[in-house]
Amino acid sequence: MYRIVNKAILNASVTLMDIEAPLVAKKAEAGQFVILRVDSEGERIPLTVAGFDREAGTVRIIFQVVGATTKKLNTKEVGDSLCDFVGPLGKKTETEGIKKVCIVGGGVGCAIALPVAQKFAALGADVTSIIGFRSRELLILEEDFAKASNKLSVMTDDGSYGRQGNVCLPLSEMLEAGERFDEVIAIGPLVMMKFVVEAVRPYGIPCTVSMNPIMIDGTGMCGGCRLTLNRDGKRVTEFACVSGPDFNGYEVDFDEAMLRSGAYRDFERHAYEDTCNLFSKEVK
Repeated sequence: MYRIVNKAILNASVTLMDIEAPLVAKKAEAGQFVILRVDSEGERIPLTVAGFDREAGTVRIIFQVVGATTKKLNTKEVGDSLCDFVGPLGKKTETEGIKKVCIVGGGVGCAIALPVAQKFAALGADVTSIIGFRSRELLILEEDFAKASNKLSVMTDDGSYGRQGNVCLPLSEMLEAGERFDEVIAIGPLVMMKFVVEAVRPYGIPCTVSMNPIMIDGTGMCGGCRLTLNRDGKRVTEFACVSGPDFNGYEVDFDEAMLRSGAYRDFERHAYEDTCNLFSKEVK
């Protein structure tokens, strides 16, 4: 069993937990993920490693309460335990030779982007971070990004905090002004990553995106996390759980990925509603 040693509410729908998992913490790197089950009857869900403490033997996860399983996970408190916590899975974010990087995070994707920014900062790279949210109420991890970044831009869609606009605005301004990076790394909603790639494309700067499609086993056997890539004039299929989650943004077929990401939306909504109803009955 994997004990919850810390829990913090970051905003109305996003929660942070530190999980006691020493074997995972020993090997975890920025960019990798875990697959967990809340209880023995629960479904397996992937969550990106949002941080780790090798000495304490803990792994940090940050999740948005959007489905039945994250709803159930959010009811757990410090001292409770999770049934399964498997990892680290996937490949770590590549940092070799990158001296100047721009990290672009959107919404809860910032939880994935933060350890990447921290890793580059620890290696002595020049880190520019751009983080975006719909509104001030959804803002998370600003102070942590400020500590890991040489330059930080905070954007909100409604202008309630930072600058109004999306993350592509400051990125495009910097590129148009002659700023160049060894790499741009985008982590967030699919549509956000798609437009970051298009903003960077004219400048020929390497652009990496973190893909988190539907995933079940985390070994590539189920095929649920398959992605179509346009590589060297050919369409090829790879699996995010073993070849990713990081991919060359110029190769990803985002339209297909967005279509597949909504395949189980209605099913998940019903499962979430059933879970909420179950908890309501238990409270009564």
